[in-house]
Amino acid sequence: MVRDKYLKLFSGVIATSLILTACGGNNGNAGSSNGGATNSPASESSTTPDNAAAPVTISIGYATGDPSGKKAIEDTIDAFMDANPHITVKNLSETTSDSYLDWLKTKDAVGEFPDIIEMRDTKVFADAGKLAELPQELHSLFPHLPAYENKYYNAPIAGNAPNGILYSKKAYEDAGITELPKTYDEFLAIQEKLAASGKSPIVVGGKDLFHMGFWVNYFLITNVYANDPDWNSKRTAKTASFTDPQVVQAISDYRELFTKYVDKGWLSTADNQTASILVSGKAAQLFSGPWMIGQIKEADPSFEFGFYPIPDRSGKVVVNGLPTLAGWSLSAEAAKDPNKVAAFTSFIQYFFDPAQYTGFIETTNSIPSISAKLEVNTNEQMQQVLDVVANEDIQKSMMINQWFGENAIPPQFRNWFYKLLQELVVSNADVTEFMKQADTEYDNNVKANAQ
Repeated sequence: MVRDKYLKLFSGVIATSLILTACGGNNGNAGSSNGGATNSPASESSTTPDNAAAPVTISIGYATGDPSGKKAIEDTIDAFMDANPHITVKNLSETTSDSYLDWLKTKDAVGEFPDIIEMRDTKVFADAGKLAELPQELHSLFPHLPAYENKYYNAPIAGNAPNGILYSKKAYEDAGITELPKTYDEFLAIQEKLAASGKSPIVVGGKDLFHMGFWVNYFLITNVYANDPDWNSKRTAKTASFTDPQVVQAISDYRELFTKYVDKGWLSTADNQTASILVSGKAAQLFSGPWMIGQIKEADPSFEFGFYPIPDRSGKVVVNGLPTLAGWSLSAEAAKDPNKVAAFTSFIQYFFDPAQYTGFIETTNSIPSISAKLEVNTNEQMQQVLDVVANEDIQKSMMINQWFGENAIPPQFRNWFYKLLQELVVSNADVTEFMKQADTEYDNNVKANAQ
């Protein structure tokens, strides 16, 4: 089964996360805005500049994502150039995080495809011949590598982190909530209590399309992928449909949640506004990943909050967390230049050197992806995330667009689907009718990609 293959791979991530040293409280620098990734020198083997090396210029492209992650990457690149003066990096960062794939396609069309890419759509660019295989000498840095057609294209930047509820402890206390939910129905009961207390239960950054994926995929993972991790491949083969009962249930639950409990301004709220809305008390909860922990602490260092995954109706907990086909990649064009290959290798070795990577992990509140042991300072909330990652009773899955191989969806479908679901909520339309539209669009995308 595909699930067994993925779960076997995931054991490497579990092993890595268990070696973290929790220092408790807020002693870690996860909330730091100075990009802790640059505070420690990397080991001599990966940072000693070769004064005899030929000067080389490389470009690095990456997604904007959340502010802390963007700054951590920028700081790492600056430190890398300081340690390797013969290497000049042309820093490329896309400006609209909901269209990173389109941004990369545009860069390729105008002849500006980056030499080093934060790759999230490996299949698309590997099939187009745009990616080179990861140099063999880098393989040992990681306990496992995601493979596409038996080839390795990605150096995974971090593990696939679970999403969960980041909640205000004060809001819960004020609403008389004394226990975390053990079932989804109990979670809904909490939303009723929060609403009755005068709080907007949930803030959503719907203005940024990628943010929609957090809630959409909670329901898809819980209702669909938890029981059938190969559902995407069946949809591609037309043996499954978006009108299947479990999918309709997932999207119906999504519509109900947004209609009843999500802050009314969700469609005009940006992802980077959600932390301030949470700490201000305007909303009681945010459903997102651990990268938001630093933003929340930066918005209000005294704000008391916690993290927990949402159970399904039976009490089972399933979260996104399987290894994905993503990470730093080398372009096929850059691979033709030995100096650029050497620069890429040096960058990967520098980025994942424990002395540098530890700071990156702390700053971004990420799950480590490397084999080396890290001594990481964690805070209360990040430790709660790591407990979820390490808990073998919690099933791990993927978001709809993270599956690869036969389970990969047409790359252009994800954004279209999220927009469709926004329209579903706004118009309070019939779920089954909208899912028929999803079937049609999906089949059209599959057909177009096959031509």
